[in-house]
Amino acid sequence: MRIGIEIGGTKLQLVTGNDTGQISQRYRFAVDKELGATGILNHIDQVLRQLPEQPTSIGVGFGGPVDWNTGRIATSHQVAGWAGFGLADWLRERTNAATIRIENDANVAALGEAKRGVASSFKHVFYVTLGSGVGGGMVVDGNIYHGAIPGEAEIGHLWLVPPDASGNPGQTVEQTCSGWAVDRQIRDLLPQLDDSSPLKKLVGNTIGGEARFLHPAYEKSDPVARMLIEQIGSVLAFGLSHVVHLFHPQAIVLGGGLSLIGEPLRAAVRTALPRFVMSAFHPAPVVLLAKLGEDAVPVGALLLSS
Repeated sequence: MRIGIEIGGTKLQLVTGNDTGQISQRYRFAVDKELGATGILNHIDQVLRQLPEQPTSIGVGFGGPVDWNTGRIATSHQVAGWAGFGLADWLRERTNAATIRIENDANVAALGEAKRGVASSFKHVFYVTLGSGVGGGMVVDGNIYHGAIPGEAEIGHLWLVPPDASGNPGQTVEQTCSGWAVDRQIRDLLPQLDDSSPLKKLVGNTIGGEARFLHPAYEKSDPVARMLIEQIGSVLAFGLSHVVHLFHPQAIVLGGGLSLIGEPLRAAVRTALPRFVMSAFHPAPVVLLAKLGEDAVPVGALLLSS
């Protein structure tokens, strides 16, 4: 029996399954940030104790940079208590698993989509997750690309506008294209919109998660929703152009909560990307929407030791 674990900033998932990535059982918990890493570890420990048999392998997708060689966590940007924690050693103390692998969650999701998801027919796949943060992962010939430890493919930290000596803090991809960044853009725009605006009506008094209303507003022909989606797509395409020039993937997969905007966002990225890519690399990579959804990290985690 294999175990796949997703440790994020808002949710924890543990699944059992096989070496093809097929999930047989799932355990899901909301992360209580007040309890920090200890709360998450307690949940994992409880599940491990109730399993009917010992796992043969454990794969983990962790929401932050890790040392994939040793299974030690570098840090979490969302939950306290993880810095320097030896997660692989902790799991070895509790199981007889012969193989334990710890990877960044975007890398693991990339593996899931490249081997069992929307990009399974491509050899060179770049995955970008657009959620509370923006992360990336590269898969080449079915294997995760690794740079120097800890971490790689951190597209969210690419500078779009660099900081300068005058005090301008600059702006990164994550500060523009993450879920919270788009939520903020919508909140800033709402007071300027007419009461007849579909976007304004849909958001109402909602505070937090406003981005989820972009697609339904777009479907109602809201010009502001269309403008925001095109703007997000263009900025993201600019960030992805650096990925194209460095790695030249065949396919780029858009995942994470913001990718649920769906086809309008995919089309906006695909339309803008060629403008930022040198002609020698045309046609630009195929842009795809992730298929595995919430299963991307768990499925990838099950495949880690395949």
